[in-house]
Amino acid sequence: MPTNFPPAAFQKSVATIPQLAMGHSFALSQAAAASLISSYHPPMDSFDDLLRQAELAHGHLCAGQILGVRLALLGCQRLGITEPRTRERKRLVTFVEIDRCATDAIAVVTGCRLGKRALKFRDWGKMAATFVDLHAPLEMHHDSPTFRGIRIAALESSKQRARELYPHIENKNQQQMLAYREMSEADLFDEQWVSVPLHPREMPGYKSPRISCAICGEGINYDRNIVDPDGLILCQSCALPEARYYQPLA
Repeated sequence: MPTNFPPAAFQKSVATIPQLAMGHSFALSQAAAASLISSYHPPMDSFDDLLRQAELAHGHLCAGQILGVRLALLGCQRLGITEPRTRERKRLVTFVEIDRCATDAIAVVTGCRLGKRALKFRDWGKMAATFVDLHAPLEMHHDSPTFRGIRIAALESSKQRARELYPHIENKNQQQMLAYREMSEADLFDEQWVSVPLHPREMPGYKSPRISCAICGEGINYDRNIVDPDGLILCQSCALPEARYYQPLA
């Protein structure tokens, strides 16, 4: 994967390091300077290293993990992001469309997490993800800035292609694990450049007052409250009890 780091100014600054004890400066070789730079900003891990990390995070290695790692690597590559977990960690927001194995792998590669507000879940049941570049604003969409991103979806035809490549392997997961490692990106994925509006309250690092619900008294973060016709500030659970994902036991 190509890299545009480090900038020339930083290269120049590390190429000459003060040697205080001697009272003068000495020039590092290009290889030594590159080694020093990479120690601060290591490049993207290898595919096999990322697979091992995904296996540890998920609990086992499966075809979905391999698909997720490749999908995330492709998304970062298309955006020109080479260090999503370190130097460029504040540049990427990722939307995932399924709560399956691939999602854990995508989080490992990108460093995007729900707790960091950089991973967004849309329960569409699709093996797909959209990678949004916060350094590529396009325009304002109502009160939300719109950013350039790429949506990548796994092709249903990839399963048939895996059967064609390894017809002698009866276990479907093993068959796909082998095939998904070597199949071309064109055989695995559909790609589409998209624009994605992100309201400021959806951004990582957004701060908002903590508001208490007038009925249950629980705190509400990130402007997720609802104001009823009487002007009361309510949480979504109290405002729409029929829409709760849970119901209190009697």
